[in-house]
Amino acid sequence: MQYEYDHLIVGGGMTADAAAKAIREADPSARIGIVGEETHAPYERPPLSKALWKDDKPVESVDLGTAKTGAVLHLGCSIVALDRAAHTATDGKGDVYRYRKLLLATGATPRRLPFDGERVIDFRTLDDYLALRRYAMPGAQIAVVGAGFIGSEIAASLASKGCRVTMLFPGTGIGAGRYPRSLSNFLGGYYRERGVTLRAGVRVIDGRCSDDRVEVTLSDGTTVRFDAVVAGLGVTPNTELATAAGLTVDNGIIVDAQLRTNDRDIFAAGDVANFPCAPLGMRLRVEHENAAIGMGHHAGRNMAGANDAYTTLPFFYSDLFDLGYEAVGLLDDRLDVVEQWTEPYREGVVYYLDGGRVRGVLLWNVWGQIEPARELIAAPGPFDVESVRGKLPRPA
Repeated sequence: MQYEYDHLIVGGGMTADAAAKAIREADPSARIGIVGEETHAPYERPPLSKALWKDDKPVESVDLGTAKTGAVLHLGCSIVALDRAAHTATDGKGDVYRYRKLLLATGATPRRLPFDGERVIDFRTLDDYLALRRYAMPGAQIAVVGAGFIGSEIAASLASKGCRVTMLFPGTGIGAGRYPRSLSNFLGGYYRERGVTLRAGVRVIDGRCSDDRVEVTLSDGTTVRFDAVVAGLGVTPNTELATAAGLTVDNGIIVDAQLRTNDRDIFAAGDVANFPCAPLGMRLRVEHENAAIGMGHHAGRNMAGANDAYTTLPFFYSDLFDLGYEAVGLLDDRLDVVEQWTEPYREGVVYYLDGGRVRGVLLWNVWGQIEPARELIAAPGPFDVESVRGKLPRPA
């Protein structure tokens, strides 16, 4: 089969949905095609580790309604080759898609455990959520490997459903390297109070999956058994297609301020894009919802004829039992960390300083301060430990 589109989007996630909607707003007659590896139409990803576990929404509610844009969805398909000169993309079945403008929204792939099986879930997709939900019964023993963004969310969600959760991770605590040590230590006790077992300083080095159990071998020489194992080990950007096509790749697909690659007719956005972040004066690759949607919308507008620079500093957020946060910029405990607590570890602001500038802000149970935090990061300063205190929150 051969298809012809004004705008072809490779990838079927939130970025693709946002781009298709932006293109349609700008050009009601545009022919838009979306090619995605998943069999599901684009859907919201954050509820997979948050709201769906709280029964706030049915699974069907995460659908983004991309079909309403009129875009043609080619689901369960993988683009395997690009011919930049011919402006064509070819999928694994041999079907050819001709494009005028192309968006690479290929996302990222979860890092995997050294073994697999039906009860071993590298958490990323809606199918992963559905698979884990089969095993997440009250009293089920489930291991969560990783104590970062996804691992901490999944552990909290599973424990809230009555599962007996064990977190396995190589670091010193939950969010280690991102949160201040004192906050990470608090979270350890907070999770234990809610029935979560923490095993810090260990790695999963092997395992075996049977019909009803998973046996896991750890770096400390012990072997433990679970009903299921779910991994939140971070992701790797899907750059293989871009590399094969001769696009510039370095920790993601390199794009300019307009989200164009080194081919003026090919754009990249979302998890896979490495973009110039003006507020921080450096390049970033961001793996969160706000960046996926914002960059997708921006790329779609530029594909349809705009020529605007993407200058937004994305934010991200998380829910951890009855705690939550929003954050902007770089959260790295190797920077100068300034803690400002209204109520220790329950409500406060953490600033991350470097060279007299604010590089990141963690808003811990503090809401409605994303824009002031962005302004603070963009401000020239200089700031130090004393002068930055009290800068946030600002009156609404």
